[in-house]
Amino acid sequence: MTFESLSLNPFILKALNDSGYTEPTPIQETAIPVVMEGHDLMASAQTGTGKTAAFMLPALHKLSEPPKGPGKGPRILVLSPTRELAQQISAAATKYGKYMRRAKCVSILGGTPYAVQNRLLASPVDILVATPGRLIDHLQRGKVDFSRLEMLVLDEADRMLDMGFIEDVETIAAATPASRQTLLFSATLDGKMAQIAKELLREPKRVEVASAQQRHENIEQRLHFCDDLAHKNRILDYLLRDVELNQAIVFTATKRDADQLAGDLYQQGFPAAALHGDMHQGARNRTLTKLRRGEIRILVATDVAARGIDVAGISHVINYDLPKQAEDYVHRIGRTGRAGASGIAVSLVSNRDGILLRKISGYTGQKIDAAVIPGLEPKPRMRDDRPRKDFSNGKPGKRRSPHEYKQGAAFNSKSTSANGKGRDGSRQGRDGQASGFAGPSERRMQERYATQSEQTRGNKRTNAQRPSGRSQRREWE
Repeated sequence: MTFESLSLNPFILKALNDSGYTEPTPIQETAIPVVMEGHDLMASAQTGTGKTAAFMLPALHKLSEPPKGPGKGPRILVLSPTRELAQQISAAATKYGKYMRRAKCVSILGGTPYAVQNRLLASPVDILVATPGRLIDHLQRGKVDFSRLEMLVLDEADRMLDMGFIEDVETIAAATPASRQTLLFSATLDGKMAQIAKELLREPKRVEVASAQQRHENIEQRLHFCDDLAHKNRILDYLLRDVELNQAIVFTATKRDADQLAGDLYQQGFPAAALHGDMHQGARNRTLTKLRRGEIRILVATDVAARGIDVAGISHVINYDLPKQAEDYVHRIGRTGRAGASGIAVSLVSNRDGILLRKISGYTGQKIDAAVIPGLEPKPRMRDDRPRKDFSNGKPGKRRSPHEYKQGAAFNSKSTSANGKGRDGSRQGRDGQASGFAGPSERRMQERYATQSEQTRGNKRTNAQRPSGRSQRREWE
């Protein structure tokens, strides 16, 4: 199948030819006809398979037709969980719609001044790409007009669910016309995502092509066991000095680790930089621009870079820390091996990462093989040779009865035997106290018991006070 057979607008086909695209990918071949027929869509596709074009091409085709009503608001709304992914979608809309008359695209993202975004929203807009949080702010201020909206696209809906954006998405969807066409793209279409799709979509068509659980055939995956942090850093240094490495993304668990590791690598002579959510949007854009130009060879990032970064020069992905979610592992390694190219994904793990490894293996349906670097082998775990305590000749201990803690030999010097031991076998000193007691609470009990009179000690009853026919009972029994 070719793009011409999909009956797309000629201006879109011309832009595709300029980009060197002649044949659609499986997700594009399956999803584009469904969208052009006007159906709602639930789609799942592996990262790096052309998913963005699968919804952007039919959206641009819809813009080739005159709008159904007056207004300046957007006709196409795309919601994205991260700024980087939103920028990638905006770039795709600009590239594929550069020959079209009505294809103005505006991005509304966090980290950009509100005044600039207000001016963009005040002018006519055809495609609006936004993150849910910032769009909610403009929606509450009355800056967005959805009166002529025709299509709503939820890209990486599973990620928006994980980040807590679903309530914002539902609020935004409620502000759009009920006649809209809705497209939902997610790594998984079951569970909570199926419930959300039932609320937002109307009789959707379901498409699953190269799901996230399927293995990346063009990506070599391996792991290295690390003894400690110093051992992990030595392995990382070895990997980064590989002559086959063109560009690499090193994923860390926290923003602080990303900054610290990027600084350490830069001091060691690597052209490295950090990327995480606490950086200003301008700094993030400059970092990504340098990465695409090849000025940055090592990008140390958090999971904010796991989606939305499409750089052909990335040959290696290194998981310095394993992700907490198995889905994020799939998106991380998907930053390499783009558009059918080969890539390498390496994970640095310790003995404490066993649970995370099992989650990843269960989600992807494959086992990641362990590799060893000569000279950097992990220390063998001598579990069978560890000394163990021998309990075979041990004598069973004696449990104290309750009355021995309050009125036992440990507190009463009269119960001391001739050999200086109390009834519980503990050694006693001259004052009648057991030398085996070391706790402060027990010493306080001894002092409190010593101050009591003989009559009140233990709340004893005399024979005259004891009811006839009943054995003596203490209140602590």
